[in-house]
Amino acid sequence: MNELPKTTTISGEGTASAVRPANHPAVRHGRIGVLLLNLGTPDATDYWSMRRYLKEFLSDRRVIETPRIIWWPILNFIILTKRPRAKGRDYDSIWNKEKNEGPLKTITRNQAEKLAAALNDSRIVVDWAMRYANPTTESRIKALMEQGCDRILLVPLYPQYAAATTATACDQAFRALMKMRWQPYIRVAPDWHDDPVYIDALARSMEAHLQKIDFKPDAVIATFHGMPEKYHHQGDPYYCQCQKTSRLLREKIGWPKETWHTTFQSRFGNDVWLQPYTDETVRRLAQSGVKRLLLIAPGFTADCLETLEELEVENRNIFLENGGEKFSYVPALNESPEGMSVIEHVVRRELMGWV
Repeated sequence: MNELPKTTTISGEGTASAVRPANHPAVRHGRIGVLLLNLGTPDATDYWSMRRYLKEFLSDRRVIETPRIIWWPILNFIILTKRPRAKGRDYDSIWNKEKNEGPLKTITRNQAEKLAAALNDSRIVVDWAMRYANPTTESRIKALMEQGCDRILLVPLYPQYAAATTATACDQAFRALMKMRWQPYIRVAPDWHDDPVYIDALARSMEAHLQKIDFKPDAVIATFHGMPEKYHHQGDPYYCQCQKTSRLLREKIGWPKETWHTTFQSRFGNDVWLQPYTDETVRRLAQSGVKRLLLIAPGFTADCLETLEELEVENRNIFLENGGEKFSYVPALNESPEGMSVIEHVVRRELMGWV
């Protein structure tokens, strides 16, 4: 069953000869690529590395839909002057010093390696890429093709679909394909916001965490990355999918509705974003007498700046400074057995008919 990749011999024009010209290499084919796609992380935490990363990220028209004539001067003369240093300090606080990279890169690589081991099929090549910074999507698609992958499954690592995450990851892959004379065949894994395997993995992860901490929470917050509210009104399904994920998780673990909150974090700029906001909810709960609080971030497949610094540090401080006493954050599924069960399930489902 596990065939080695085939090799096509390219013959000279107008001849049936099986001998290829010296300047035409053999073309490997017959393999299937699986490319995990995540958001991205800066190459380093210094000013210029952060500036390059933020410029690429905040220049994406899927992320910032403000007209260019308004946004360009704001981005280049204000944001990219001030923000790189502050964000660099934030990234430095969570940086993987051993590998000299952001945790998102470390975790995504580990997910790819564990997925390859779980699939254990010589026909399948698993790789990973970032929408912003490195490794680039284009470079990894080319690498998969060089290894004989004429079919590639793209797996955006976002349980809930959003134009600013899933769609832009696919856009980047399609831009790479547009440059190719011989394109691989492409599939895109759909979101899994209500997949029972995903909900079960979240529940098991949360229940295991509750067993480890020394308190029973008075309240739970399921927090998701935010987006401008107008994107929701323009038809983005993200808000509705987040709400469904949160409801299904609460029902799965049997948590009382009255003490379960669904919120949105990481707002940026002056627009109204999806509400309620996580930081304001944390503050309000603490001031209202909630002493023990648990946060879980179901929309993140890997821990990153928005969880390790924003939730674990910023929101913990908000809670404790406003009267709270016990605070805990449930880590993202990451490369845990629960997390890998979800990724493997999605990939095996989407590879049906190819393997």
